[in-house]
Amino acid sequence: MLTPRKIEIFKAIVDEFVATAEPVGSKTLLEKYHLDYSSATIRSEMSELEELGYLEKTHTSSGRVPSKMGYRFYVEHLLEDKKYESMQVALKQVFTERKYNTQEVLKMSCDILSEMTQLTTVVLGPLSAQQTLLQIQLIPLSDKSAMAVFETSEGHSESRMFNFKESVSTHDLQTCTKLLNDRLVGSSLSDLIEKLMLMKPILADKIEHYEMLFEAFFNAFIRFASENIYLSGQNNLMNHPEFADVNKLKQVMKLLENSSLWRSIGSSQGSLSLNKDEGSEFVWLEDMAVVSSTLPIENDSSSKLMVIGPSRMKYDHIVGMIKTLTKAIEDIYRKDDDHEET
Repeated sequence: MLTPRKIEIFKAIVDEFVATAEPVGSKTLLEKYHLDYSSATIRSEMSELEELGYLEKTHTSSGRVPSKMGYRFYVEHLLEDKKYESMQVALKQVFTERKYNTQEVLKMSCDILSEMTQLTTVVLGPLSAQQTLLQIQLIPLSDKSAMAVFETSEGHSESRMFNFKESVSTHDLQTCTKLLNDRLVGSSLSDLIEKLMLMKPILADKIEHYEMLFEAFFNAFIRFASENIYLSGQNNLMNHPEFADVNKLKQVMKLLENSSLWRSIGSSQGSLSLNKDEGSEFVWLEDMAVVSSTLPIENDSSSKLMVIGPSRMKYDHIVGMIKTLTKAIEDIYRKDDDHEET
C-alpha cells in the first residue's frame, strides 16, 4: 500500500496530467500544488512510484505520466464523488416531457452523455436474442410502394420504405402482412431471418409477386434484427492531443465501428470496477480508456452505456455524469412501474 505522502504526490501528478496532457515534474508540483515537501523529496518519491509501476517516463521529457496501473489505482482509491444535481433536474425534465420508448431513451442517453463529457459514447441496446417481434404493419403508399412498421417487446420500432419494380395489389400486401404476423410474432429477433426463409414456399403459394415482397422483407429484417448499438461524439476525440496523429485517429475511428468489440467489453465481468455496488467498470485500451455502466432499463442487463476517451480523462467527472444519467433513466422506469401497479 502506498504511503500518504506518495498518494498525495501521485494524485497531484494524475490531476495535472489530466488537465494539461503534459508530463509532470517536481517543479510543477511545487508551484501549482504547494506540496509541503522539498523538490528532492518529490523527485525521490516520483522515482519510487515509477519503480512500483504507478508512473512512467516519456521519451520527450524528464517528467512522469501515470501508467495504466496508476490509473487503475486512481479510479479504485482516489476518485472524488461528484454530484450533478442541477444536471439531474434538467435530465428529469427532458425525459418527462413526453413518453419515450426504450430505443429513444437509449439514443438520447448516448447523445446527452457525449455532449456533457465532450467525449465519444457508445450505448448498447438489448441483444436481439432477448427481444421478440410484437407486430408487423404494412401500409400501402402506392401500387409500387409501401411502408412496413416493426415493433418489438422492448419498445423498439422501425419503419422501412419499400419500392417495388412492379405493381403490388393491396390484397397481396394484406395477405403478406397476415402471414408474417401469424408465423413470426413472438419470435426472437435473432430467429427472424431463418423463419422468414422457411416461409418462402407459403408466400409463393399465396401471393402473386411473392419474390418482390420476400426480398423486401428479407432486407428489412436483416437491418431490423441487427445489433442495437448507438455511437455519438466520434469527432470529439479530435480535440485531444493523444489523437493528433492522422493515422492513429483513423485506427481509433475504425475501432469505434467494431460492434463486436463493444459487446465483448460490455459483457465482460472481469473489468476493473470502481465499487461493486456502483456498477461502473473501466477498461484500458492503448492510450484509451472505456468507462461503462449497465443502463437500468427494465430487467435487461445487456444494455450498456460507455464513455470512450484518452486514458487521462477526468474519471471523477465522467463517473459522476454516468451516475446522474443512469439515475434519471432509473427514475423513468420506476415511475412507469409504479403507474402500472396503481
